[in-house]
Amino acid sequence: MPDVTVHWVRHGEIPSHRGDVPLTEKGLARAREWGRSLAGELSPGETVHFMYAPTLRTRQTAEGIHSGIAGCHNSGGLDLHEPAEQYAVRNPDLYVAGQRVEMVSTPEALARQLSDPPLDARTLSDHPFFREFWASPDRVGYWVRHPDPPGEDAAAVARRQMTFVMSLRERPGHAPVRYVLSTHSPVMRAVLLFCAGEDPGEPEFLESLDLFLSDGGPAVLCFRDARRVLPPAGSARDR
Repeated sequence: MPDVTVHWVRHGEIPSHRGDVPLTEKGLARAREWGRSLAGELSPGETVHFMYAPTLRTRQTAEGIHSGIAGCHNSGGLDLHEPAEQYAVRNPDLYVAGQRVEMVSTPEALARQLSDPPLDARTLSDHPFFREFWASPDRVGYWVRHPDPPGEDAAAVARRQMTFVMSLRERPGHAPVRYVLSTHSPVMRAVLLFCAGEDPGEPEFLESLDLFLSDGGPAVLCFRDARRVLPPAGSARDR
């Protein structure tokens, strides 16, 4: 099996969380800069895959990182795959009125996601989960700590992530391969809580959570200055 490096990367800067909004110009520029920085770590001949959650901001982030690497003088010796959508790294699956919704910052933005049946913002402002979600100073943290959200909890998202990334070891070949997964903060916080044992709060835009999977060795999870060796199965721990 090849050695695999995985980077969960929070998307770049956005002006708000009121829907599926694009990156700011600063966010786009920093995504390209992040790619140029990563290019310095890559080995000649290394294969790099770029995957993004099904949102505009994660797609633009993956495209920016890809562009930053491709524009470097040493990129000719790399096997860079075009960015592709990967449903596995999506935000938590939450449900309102039988429809999957994204975490958004206002009742109006939530209402825009609902069409069958439609619900107005005034009605949604009293939703038992989202009412407290919007009032919380740390909205994602409210979801992380919630014992029974209307859909996936943090443990379920962590299991989904680890099941997906551990399956990447099953790819054929022996050359090192790297995956850049452009995703959202709830995904990263869920993995950190259930695999590293703590929730450090919101990651910065374009901050990464890194996983190193070596052939025959333990999986190592790295965030900021902390490193944690995961259990042999590499799965999220039980709570």
